Amino acid sequence: MTPNYDTLIVVPCYNEANRLPSNAFQQFANTHPQYHFLFVNDGSTDHTLSHLQTLAQSNPDQLALLTLPKNKGKAIAVQQGFQNAQAKPYQYIGFWDADLATPLDQLPLLREKFDERKQLKMVFGSRVNLLGRKIHRTFFRHYLGRIFATAASITLGLPIYDTQCGAKLFKADLTLQKIFKDPFISKWCFDVEILARYLTIIRNPNKNLGPIDPTDHIFEFPLHAWQDVKGSKMRWYDFFKGPYQLFKISRTYKKIKIRSGYRDPQK
Repeated sequence: MTPNYDTLIVVPCYNEANRLPSNAFQQFANTHPQYHFLFVNDGSTDHTLSHLQTLAQSNPDQLALLTLPKNKGKAIAVQQGFQNAQAKPYQYIGFWDADLATPLDQLPLLREKFDERKQLKMVFGSRVNLLGRKIHRTFFRHYLGRIFATAASITLGLPIYDTQCGAKLFKADLTLQKIFKDPFISKWCFDVEILARYLTIIRNPNKNLGPIDPTDHIFEFPLHAWQDVKGSKMRWYDFFKGPYQLFKISRTYKKIKIRSGYRDPQK
């Protein structure tokens, strides 16, 4: 069968044997042939690898497996998955949480935004609890998340609502290759670092390219559904690592705030 290289989703997995909804991935792949999945086993010590091997064998055209020998963390797992994906001519590459806190039926909704707005480079899922949405987060995690999101927004100079949602999709172009070329310095806040790298890349001194507003290229999509799934690797005290991680990002990617004069290296 000739593969359809439209969209590939990287799914980082670490000790997900009891939380991986294999049937949901199989059913979605069977009904959406344009979507491929790359499961990255991040040195799991439980039975995750055997589950992923069985899952990949069930539909080798759409479900693939990449194994890292040692646990490196989500940031490295995603970065390695993106580098692997960029070896093939996918139009869009994203990443998604293995526990499907964001249901897979939200994926085509993110993908549609690229057709509606051709200038977009990134579409991020955003957990906004609006009427008509089913966003179920614990009270504690919600407000800690709001504090962190505000700090991230100030660090980046971007009016972003939710940096940490594990549902993100990107246009597979040269900019994306540059963003994921090197390992991230932040293990917990690499989502913020993705944006910091993007802002750094588009600060191009070539005056012939013209100015660009980064907000024209980044879209936050209010998810229709999201829920906390028991067994998350994230603990409440991890939120308190955020300030130092943001400081590292700010120090490494200096002068990243929005201002006139940004250049788009691909425009």
